[in-house]
Amino acid sequence: MHEMAICESILQTLQQEAAAQGFSVVRKVRLEIGPFSGVEVDALKFGFDVVTKGSLATDAALEIIETKGTAWCLPCAASITIKNRYDPCPTCNSHQLQITGGEELRIKELEVD
Repeated sequence: MHEMAICESILQTLQQEAAAQGFSVVRKVRLEIGPFSGVEVDALKFGFDVVTKGSLATDAALEIIETKGTAWCLPCAASITIKNRYDPCPTCNSHQLQITGGEELRIKELEVD
């Protein structure tokens, strides 16, 4: 379950930012996660609660902002939205797509004291 390692990395980032910016408590963490990031959101939520227990983010709320998967179709040059990485272009049915969005996994915003 690599989501636990992701949560540990998030906590490490929070600790580094707390030291750099002088806050001591994290109230909310907003993560932006794309459908092609390879992250299981429910496992990430569980892991976040486990990893942050006893830390500066003990009672922090975790908010997930799910982004859309987007791609550019090489044959018809359309910018499209897709649900799955290997979906065909809805315009021309081609599978020659360049993924342009949906691979994100980043801390979007923090609420701190």
